[in-house]
Amino acid sequence: MPRTRSVAGPVPGVNRRTVLAATAAVSVSAGVGYALRPTESAAATTAETPVAQSRRAPAAPLAPYTRGTTVATVAAPRTSSGYRRLGDGPGWSRTVRAELAAPKSGRAGRRTALAAFVQLTDLHLMDSQHPMRLEYLRSTDVHAWRPHEALSVPGAISLVERINALRGAPVTGTPLHFAMTTGDNTDNNAKTELEWFLKVMSGGRITPNSGDPRHYEGVQNSGLKQFWNPDSTVRDADKQRGFPHLAGFLAAAIRELNSPGLNLPWYSTVGNHDAMPLGCYGHGDSWLAEYAVGGRKLMSLPAAEAKKLQTSISKATDPRGTHFRDLLKAHTRDMRSVTPDERRAPYTPAEYVRAHLDPAYRGVGPVGHGYSTANLDAGTQYYSFRIAEDVIGISLDTTDAGGHYEGSIGTAQLNWLDKTLRDNKDAYAVVFSHHTSKTMDNTRPDPARPGERRHSGDEVIALLGRHAGVLAWVNGHIHRNDITPHAAAGGRSFWEISTASHVDYPQLARVIELADNKDGTLSVFTTLVESAAPHRTDFADLSQTGLAALYRELSFNAPGARTDLGGAAGDRNTELVLKKG
Repeated sequence: MPRTRSVAGPVPGVNRRTVLAATAAVSVSAGVGYALRPTESAAATTAETPVAQSRRAPAAPLAPYTRGTTVATVAAPRTSSGYRRLGDGPGWSRTVRAELAAPKSGRAGRRTALAAFVQLTDLHLMDSQHPMRLEYLRSTDVHAWRPHEALSVPGAISLVERINALRGAPVTGTPLHFAMTTGDNTDNNAKTELEWFLKVMSGGRITPNSGDPRHYEGVQNSGLKQFWNPDSTVRDADKQRGFPHLAGFLAAAIRELNSPGLNLPWYSTVGNHDAMPLGCYGHGDSWLAEYAVGGRKLMSLPAAEAKKLQTSISKATDPRGTHFRDLLKAHTRDMRSVTPDERRAPYTPAEYVRAHLDPAYRGVGPVGHGYSTANLDAGTQYYSFRIAEDVIGISLDTTDAGGHYEGSIGTAQLNWLDKTLRDNKDAYAVVFSHHTSKTMDNTRPDPARPGERRHSGDEVIALLGRHAGVLAWVNGHIHRNDITPHAAAGGRSFWEISTASHVDYPQLARVIELADNKDGTLSVFTTLVESAAPHRTDFADLSQTGLAALYRELSFNAPGARTDLGGAAGDRNTELVLKKG
């Protein structure tokens, strides 16, 4: 079995003949994800070298597999007003996009699959009782708190169940090589959330509760009318909108769950909510760290103060959280007593990498899920890996530890990206990040590297356009399906594929397939998938599956939720055509 090593430094080039020799000429159809050759880094020991492997090819000839995808069916409202119930709706057809190359007739009969994988993004696994949460912003923005936030864990487990049920790629039928999570895996940089995320992905029993182990302590049993209090008969604002009274909901929401874990290898990319408390405040304030694990929680705030706080976050005028800390201190007497919990502490980038390397969360691998001890030694969270015989993957860290939810990358990482692509010029490349090109406009210095310049998304686009092998840049962050063509000089081009979140409706993941059409063009196929939970809900069903179904329906009905996050037809199920470089 070949071995792959994720790297924090330059990656030696991979020659196709060398790879074939090293792997006894095992083909992609045998379900093997090939390895980049190991670096010379002493930190990346053999014992921690990840093994890239995927499902074996089925014995029968490959055939498209659309069952369980949005090609077959998509959740759709079956009532027209008030709180709208969901049911089975018609699937989304596939759109061919030809902005970068003209599709040629007969290509379906000629094409061969290069690779297929799944992208999950913006899971936002959420400790909904955490003292640092900003539910009180709902007094100025109704969508600042979502009624379904306590169900992020059963929702994510149901997505894992759906991916496990896929028996091949929707267009080519090839085995799925791996899954990649493109950031905001957690919501509030809390150790509780990180543990839940790793268990959801790798398998295990999860109790999505913190504080008092016996009962829920948060806004949903506060009696405050601006929040949905499902167990209470209080006529809160959401019940006036038609939200149901569900006795036993909160007890069910914090009950122990079981995740089967993904049955294929998975890799991890870091997002701003993974890197910083609330996704926007840099580390370093000891008072905020103590508040996160302490016994007081602010649950309401006047609209004027909430608006001021929300504006400071959106405009990044308080990247270190100084004014946020002062606001909390000013409202100490307004806080509710809750049970302190050290597990709610924020985690550092090093702790994030170390947790991925923990054998308890290996699942089916690879060890570290892309990260290695070389990342720990270098203080980095970016790496590269081999997806298939002729395809490499590159995972970037676009978060900016200086604060704010928008991103950028430093000069060292930009140079590493350029060298990795040059060293692997004979391979195709898929680049992964959390931020989109348009949301990489935060060039605030990284406190750990104050003298290093930060680079925007436009600079990354320009760099990628200089390399003929780049096929796609896959990301998330904007919680919306959006696919953008990028053309460069010399006929070089690539597609930027941004996928909707799994916390906001329509709660999707995406299967991506790469194929050579054998006519001078390549096709990148994208197919969206929902979780395995049924579209129809039963208010009496508070089982793990029932909660996952409620997670979807509640998110559809969330007051103030945007209705355009599914994107247009050309952003959903697509064939994206490229000229062969």
